[in-house]
Amino acid sequence: MKQPIIMHYKPYSPEWHRYRYLKEALDKYLDDYVENDVIRDDILSILESRSESAMAEFNRISELEAKLRND
Repeated sequence: MKQPIIMHYKPYSPEWHRYRYLKEALDKYLDDYVENDVIRDDILSILESRSESAMAEFNRISELEAKLRND
């Protein structure tokens, strides 16, 4: 029997928790018989939202840096 990957992480380490949360979320999608396209779209939406937030923060910091250099 194949050992679960979660056992490769030290129990209760940050990596172990991240894996567990991701597994639980994916299990919920699969248990609810959510279509693969919906799972893919949800993951891509989350990544897009995260990218937009990161870009907005980068732009805000870049603007502040420019003001600091020009004043």
